[in-house]
Amino acid sequence: MIKSPALAPGHFAPLGATFDGEGVNFAVFSEHAKRMTLCLFSPDGKTETHRIDLPERDGDVWHGYVSGVKPGQLYGLRADGPYQPSDGHRFNYNKLLIDPYAKRLTGHATWHDALMGYTVGHADEDLSFDTRDSAKYMPRCVVEDPSFNWGNDTPPNTPISRSVIYEAHVRGLTQLHPDVLNKGGFLALASDVMLDHLVTLGITAIELLPVQAFINDRFLVEKKLTNYWGYQTIGFFAPDPRYLTQNALWEFQHMVARLHSVGIEVLLDVVYNHTGEGNEQGPTLAFRGLDNASYYRLAEDKRCYINDTGTGNTVNMDHPMVLRMVMDSLRYWVEVMHVDGFRFDLCSTLGRTETGFDRNAAFFQALRQDPVLAGVKLIAEPWDIGPGGYQVGAFPPPFSEWNDKYRDSVRKFWRGDDGQVAELADRLTGSAPQFDHSGRPATASVNLITAHDGYTLADVTAYVERHNEMNGEDNRDGHGANYSDNFGVEGPSDDGTINAARAQRRRNMLATLLLSQGTPMILAGDEFGNSQSGNNNAYCQDNAIGWVDWDNADTDLIEFTTKLIAFRKAHPILRQKRFLHARERLIDGIEDLFWWRADGEHMQDDDWNTPELRFLCAEMRTASGTPKYAVREEAILLAFNAGEALDITLPEAPKGKHWVLHLDTSDPERSPAPADGGGIRHCHGARDAP
Repeated sequence: MIKSPALAPGHFAPLGATFDGEGVNFAVFSEHAKRMTLCLFSPDGKTETHRIDLPERDGDVWHGYVSGVKPGQLYGLRADGPYQPSDGHRFNYNKLLIDPYAKRLTGHATWHDALMGYTVGHADEDLSFDTRDSAKYMPRCVVEDPSFNWGNDTPPNTPISRSVIYEAHVRGLTQLHPDVLNKGGFLALASDVMLDHLVTLGITAIELLPVQAFINDRFLVEKKLTNYWGYQTIGFFAPDPRYLTQNALWEFQHMVARLHSVGIEVLLDVVYNHTGEGNEQGPTLAFRGLDNASYYRLAEDKRCYINDTGTGNTVNMDHPMVLRMVMDSLRYWVEVMHVDGFRFDLCSTLGRTETGFDRNAAFFQALRQDPVLAGVKLIAEPWDIGPGGYQVGAFPPPFSEWNDKYRDSVRKFWRGDDGQVAELADRLTGSAPQFDHSGRPATASVNLITAHDGYTLADVTAYVERHNEMNGEDNRDGHGANYSDNFGVEGPSDDGTINAARAQRRRNMLATLLLSQGTPMILAGDEFGNSQSGNNNAYCQDNAIGWVDWDNADTDLIEFTTKLIAFRKAHPILRQKRFLHARERLIDGIEDLFWWRADGEHMQDDDWNTPELRFLCAEMRTASGTPKYAVREEAILLAFNAGEALDITLPEAPKGKHWVLHLDTSDPERSPAPADGGGIRHCHGARDAP
């Protein structure tokens, strides 16, 4: 702890706390503050030892250099300025604030009314002013030197066309694994047993639910629940403390290096559309107290917030310094922490301007021209609840997008809904109606049948009603339209026939996912039948409901999923960048996609319009535009039967070739063998037991 800090003007860049070997430069943005104070704390964080007004202001950046400060120093900020909510200003010098650029936090805020800038219960509500010091209830920022010995770490740079994404929660994936140490944290994910599972399965990228520092919502804490998923970010540079089992920044870097060493990329689910401070009745933790009118999009009545996110506030990406913070954050995670890409939560919000969603909004332009970020994987969640918020297919290259149309179509088809064959055909071939424009590849569609938000795959085949009672919202939360099927029994069953049919349905859907054009994404645990007991909104369930159950893993399903992924990797036809089309191409005049009926004849218009049709058969060849000597040498025939068992007449194989049956979901252990006799007898339907 320093006794008498020596203060110098310092520099306005970089923002945040930067250690240079002899001291720390502190720089903070605030356009409307009148004073910015640095607060230093004792090593145990209990005593505020110094308050230092930052001596210089360049433009809207306040800065100062403090000699003798070293990594490990605990600090926070206080901002002085007008408290005029009707004008959008909510400065309150009594509130200790998190540095938006802090690289580590000591913990999480402890809920208390002192965290509010206003007096809770006052007649004027948030127009009142609370004078209590909030420091006792706030985490401390930590000065960090993020340097790390990366050795020979090399990003895998897996082409998106070869990617198989695995969406996982750091704690949920590792907490119940019997052979993992440091359970629930980054080090657990870096363990040999976790790497072995992912490598054996064939995963190329792990997409982590939010790991940037977030808060536990007060209403959840009061119900003895927690913000398990993490979609309430409060620090865009700091890993959340709950995943640092050694309280050290290197834990995250070590995890990335370990995953890279086995060829697996790390993608982060990031939440830049809103923060955890909520609406005008929320706490003053960071951005609100530093410069509310700059960091947030305010309504016409500046006391209130535009709420396109459904969380109470919306980050103001139109402000250049706020946009800079987001860009700095993304570059930090790539350059310093070595991550390989991002999935943007509610990405439509990031592209919304005063006139609505704009695929050329400032954020998208900044990403596309940035020399660091333009080369990493960028995935959009292409919707929010704001006006015109549903934008599937509308994002600019090089974005890929979560495709909920794919999810719903696959579920409906295998459930046996009428009129789904034509829809599935679109999804199977990369969702061209949505993505085949602006030079976008078929891989722009991130195909999923499940994700963290909704049922697991096992629950899609076991429940028709959500069972979210443990969330404390009287089962009103979560998706209402799940397009699921319970085969006549809600939840677990002792009926062997039902369980066999459910297992076949899971294999059917996994096979559809991994045989489709586009980029497949698997939810962690789906490869072995993990269940959440019918809870389709486990955002607050940091317990056995939300954790992956390794003890009851279906090893047969793991083997089949591994087989599917290996087959996809071995056959480039299944992962083409160019869209397939069942018509002559201008490039070479050769078709690359054929649709067949079960009798071996081409599909006709009337066939596509038959509501009761439950059979789809596609013959795929290499898309036009590649060298001819590599184009027509092979084909893949995919047959999907969601109806009664039937016989299939195979179309004529390419010249000089013969059909080989490689995968059969009704016989998952079957070895490849020639399809003799020009057909397949008794092709099992969706409800048939294997």
